[in-house]
Amino acid sequence: MFSSIAPLVRLNPFHAPHLQLQQENVSLRKRPTETHEPSCPPRTLAAASVDEEYSCEYGSLKFYALCGFGGVLSCGLTHTAVVPLDLVKCRIQVDPQKYKSIFSGFSVTVKEDGVRGLAKGWAPTFIGYSMQGLCKFGFYEVFKVLYGNLLGEENSYVWRTSLYLAASASAEFFADIALAPMEAAKVRIQTQPGYANTLRQAAPKMFAEEGLWAFYKGVVPLWMRQIPYTMMKFACFERTVEALYKYVVPKPRSECSKAEQLVVTFVAGYIAGVFCAIVSHPADSVVSVLNKEKGSSAAQVLKRLGFKGVWKGLFARIIMIGTLTALQWFIYDSVKVYFRLPRPPPPEMPESLKKKLGLTE
Repeated sequence: MFSSIAPLVRLNPFHAPHLQLQQENVSLRKRPTETHEPSCPPRTLAAASVDEEYSCEYGSLKFYALCGFGGVLSCGLTHTAVVPLDLVKCRIQVDPQKYKSIFSGFSVTVKEDGVRGLAKGWAPTFIGYSMQGLCKFGFYEVFKVLYGNLLGEENSYVWRTSLYLAASASAEFFADIALAPMEAAKVRIQTQPGYANTLRQAAPKMFAEEGLWAFYKGVVPLWMRQIPYTMMKFACFERTVEALYKYVVPKPRSECSKAEQLVVTFVAGYIAGVFCAIVSHPADSVVSVLNKEKGSSAAQVLKRLGFKGVWKGLFARIIMIGTLTALQWFIYDSVKVYFRLPRPPPPEMPESLKKKLGLTE
């Protein structure tokens, strides 16, 4: 009755390439019966190390609240730190004739606005991305537990990448609604010289011109940009951490110090960030132009930019997003360490699934 489980694992398009069920664990079937010491319970997506004391239970309200706080710090601080690079990237996207490259963009901006001009848009950036981080990381943990419970232990393991993708997409849907007003104000400040220099100047002016629509007209292209970005950010990170501990790190995660674990987090975050930038860049270009112009739609902007135009500023965004994503995961994981939150290790195949597949006696 369980003969269909093995084909299911092999045919899953998101399963780990190294999941060789019939070969990797053949020794488990041939090993003679031995007397073993009692072992720890299997670790799954929602499991945590049993030999540590935590400040709260995995999946509790306190856990979700502190995860949300970690998201506020990781997104708010990092995006604010790279405002100068983000400003130049946005200007390259909306006016490539004037701002031809990263270096010329910085040079022209400093000549026209001085060094202080590089900090334009810092306030809406900090507020907007703090709110986004709260929803992105907090809701990701919520939806990961929710969907994992719906799937059950075995399916959560077999389809874990699909679970990461679904949980992150659901979280980002709400995160972008929180981000959209501040993102719209930020782009106006950064890409329209003379429009406004501060959030206090931009917000009332935008409301007077277009009403609430001015703050939310970019939410759909924002979803187009951020949802694929976040899906890649979380799924790629989770699977990269799993691969690093399996193939690169010379000892099990349980034997690594907290500092060593955070290094793995940073490396996995940077790798994920590079892919994030590539996947989401076309929509990012549309958002930048759309928020600058009045009366334009996403379809009109996309048609006018063309295939080549939507890739303007990609190199700057790879540098920015790669660094951002690595730092965000590092800060987020550091917050978990500081508050002694449960930090589940890479998931292992449940014993019940091993028995169904005939991998244990």
